[in-house]
Amino acid sequence: MKNIYIDLFSGCGGLSLGFETTGFKLGFAVEKSSMAGETFYHNLIETIKDENQWINYLNRSIEQKLEAGLFIGETLELLERPDLLEKTKRRLGEIDLIVGGPPCQGFSLAGRRNPKDHRNELPWQFLEYVEIFKPKAVLMENVLGMRQRFNKHNEDAPFSQIKNLLETGFGEDSEATQYVVQELQLNAMHYGVPQHRPRVLLLGIRKDIAIKNNLFATKDIWHSKNYYTDEEISPLCPKPTIKEKDILTVKDAIGDFFNEPFDNKEYIERLNQKSGFRKAIQKGTLFEANNNLRKHTEKVEQRFRLYQYFSLNGISTKVFNYAAKYSSTKDKTFMNQIEAEIEKCNFPAIAPDETIIATKKEDLIEKIIFLETKKHSQRPLKLDSPSPTVVSVPDDIIHPLSPRTMSVREQARFQSFPDYFEFRSKETTGGVKRKTEVPQYTQVGNAVPPLMAKAIAEHIAKLLN
Repeated sequence: MKNIYIDLFSGCGGLSLGFETTGFKLGFAVEKSSMAGETFYHNLIETIKDENQWINYLNRSIEQKLEAGLFIGETLELLERPDLLEKTKRRLGEIDLIVGGPPCQGFSLAGRRNPKDHRNELPWQFLEYVEIFKPKAVLMENVLGMRQRFNKHNEDAPFSQIKNLLETGFGEDSEATQYVVQELQLNAMHYGVPQHRPRVLLLGIRKDIAIKNNLFATKDIWHSKNYYTDEEISPLCPKPTIKEKDILTVKDAIGDFFNEPFDNKEYIERLNQKSGFRKAIQKGTLFEANNNLRKHTEKVEQRFRLYQYFSLNGISTKVFNYAAKYSSTKDKTFMNQIEAEIEKCNFPAIAPDETIIATKKEDLIEKIIFLETKKHSQRPLKLDSPSPTVVSVPDDIIHPLSPRTMSVREQARFQSFPDYFEFRSKETTGGVKRKTEVPQYTQVGNAVPPLMAKAIAEHIAKLLN
């Protein structure tokens, strides 16, 4: 009998894909964005063959959407329909697991961390679903900032508050909502994902099940990196699935894209054999989907080649800043700093795509001054290292060999999405629309890596069964 789960704040379906490939069965998912929801529906519910099919789905009643497996709307909308949730509860029977990653902007260290931010109410809505369905297990995922106190407002970190509630119980029947909770900091690269992506999670097992199966949690957070030091861990901790020396790299993830003609058989074979990914959707391999190569102006391409060359030769991108200061002041001090930075360069200076950047030092300095910029966040990927954390707007990540940013499919590879998982809706967006739209790049960046989700799913299945 399959374990039934509910996926809240499901996004495009990274968590669900991992759980589906492990044998869990979706009860229903909730996603606010119709753009991300379209991708979820297409890959995990039913293949979308024409645009009218998705429009017709959006026009269905709430009850029909729940029965199909995906509700597009706010989590609060369903909480305001207790009659419908109760009917769904009777239809599905006992729920084994509720998973979800409430939108993290309000908690992220990179953004404004005001506990009154309306988005910060969403984790509490997550707990309301736990109170209603009383699942055997609970899994919540988010960014590291969720563990930081709101010192300015004298409030505990969101994860601490949620963990305490799960441990002590809440609602009218508090004993039925008591969980043994392990706080986790997992890095996706320890679970076969070619990406450095640290995230914090709360994994809770309902107290009655934990007592029966002698399950316990440690007081302190457990880091997946500590597994490699052979320290004793709680049985709630999902062990890494890959040896530290075998952590996958950028080349492992997209190396087959360098071949002409393009052939992804090696990637699919590796994903299926080494990672155990089985096909979880109806259609065949779509290696051409979502692989639209980005186009840039000639000047931007020249700058990208310089970034790549500097990265390979250990030269700081601050050299551009020196160039900008020299251009505005003509102060020779900044010219001296440029010359000191490029002292180690050999000529001709050649980019990875074999374009000659400069034949001598004077030409290189001239090009640096011509391409000067005060922006230093852009950086090329390193072939022999995991990708840095995939984000929703990948403008700052440069391809390791070509003078361009990454395609949606390449970013999806770093997230461990199989090639047959097709991302739907528009590819990207900009300006104020970024606050409301969830295009393909954002869907990929916001997702939980399916391979990490799969490892966690297998671990939870063992705990419950």
